[in-house]
Amino acid sequence: MKHLLNTADLSLDEAILLLDTTAQMAATQSREIKKLPTLRGRTVVNLFFEDSTRTRISFETAAKRLSADVINFSAKGSSVSKGESLKDTALTLDAMGADAVIIRHQASGAPHILAHSGWLDVPVINAGDGTHQHPTQALLDAFTLRRHLGGELVSAGELPSLNNGLGGDLRGRKVAIVGDVLHSRVARSNVYLLHTLGAVVTLVAPPTLVPVGAETWPCEISYNLDEVLRDWQPDAVMMLRIQRERMGSAGGGFFPSPLEYTRKYGLDEKRLGLLQDHAIVLHPGPMNRGLEISARAADSHRSVIVEQVSNGVAVRMAALYLLLAGETHSNDTPAKAGF
Repeated sequence: MKHLLNTADLSLDEAILLLDTTAQMAATQSREIKKLPTLRGRTVVNLFFEDSTRTRISFETAAKRLSADVINFSAKGSSVSKGESLKDTALTLDAMGADAVIIRHQASGAPHILAHSGWLDVPVINAGDGTHQHPTQALLDAFTLRRHLGGELVSAGELPSLNNGLGGDLRGRKVAIVGDVLHSRVARSNVYLLHTLGAVVTLVAPPTLVPVGAETWPCEISYNLDEVLRDWQPDAVMMLRIQRERMGSAGGGFFPSPLEYTRKYGLDEKRLGLLQDHAIVLHPGPMNRGLEISARAADSHRSVIVEQVSNGVAVRMAALYLLLAGETHSNDTPAKAGF
C-alpha cells in the first residue's frame, strides 16, 4: 500500500491490517506516555485547501504521537491564494523534503492527481476530496463499529461490550447511512469499506439527496427512514450532516424546509425507540443538532459519536505507521516493533 486515497481500492487484507494496527495504536494511547518514537526524523505535511478543524487536528495529533515533525499548510494566506498551482505546491513540498502529504481539497480527484503525477514520490493520504472520498473517516467508523458489533451481543437493553482485541467481525451486520448522501464523501467511503468488510449497507435519503449512479454502489437505497428502522432493523445508524454550505439557504431546493427534513429523516427519540436494543448511533460530525439528529439522540446511551473522534487519532496513526514505517518493519506487527 503506497497511498491511502480511496476505500474502494482497499483489499480485505489491507482493510483488516489497517483496523488491526489501529487497535494496537489505540492501546498505546491509554498509557501515561502516549508518544512513540516510530517516525522520529520524518516530516508530515498537512496540505489543506479546504477549511477543517477536527480532521486537521486529528492528523496533526497522530503524526506528533508518532514523533514526526508536522507542517500545517493552509491555502488561505499562502501562495495558493496568489494563484500557485497544485503542481508548484507539490514541487515545493518535495524540495523541502516532505516524507508524507495529507491533503484535503475541494476538487474530487486532487489527491489521486498528487499521488500519481510524479511531482513528488512520497505517500499521499486523502483527508477528503470534494464529494468523493474520505477514507480515514470510513476507517474510524468501521473501527468503532468493529469494537461494538464485532463480538457477541450482550443482554437486552445494553450496548455490546467493547471488543478491544483483534479480529472483530462485521460480516452480516446491517448499517443504515441516513441523510445528505449527495454531498457526502463519508457515505461513499463507508459504503465501499463496509461492503469489503462484509457488512450490509442501506442508504436512506430523500430522492433529491441521492446521487446519480448510486444504484451501482454495493448497497441498497431507501427513501423511508421509519420503514428501514422498523422493518430492516439495522445494527447501527449513521446520520450524515446536512451540508447546507453546498446547498444554499434553506436547503437550496433539495428539501422543502429544515422542519420537513427533520420530520421525515431526522433521528429523534421516537425513532430511537424503533432500534434494536444493541444498536448504536454514529455521526461523522460536525452535527446540526435539531436538524438531522436531536440532542437526545446525540447524547443518548446509544451514541458513540465522541468515541469516533478519539478513534480517529488511532486510525490516522495506523495509516501513517503503515505508509511510512511499513518497509522498515515489514516483518513486524506494531506490537513487535516496540509499541
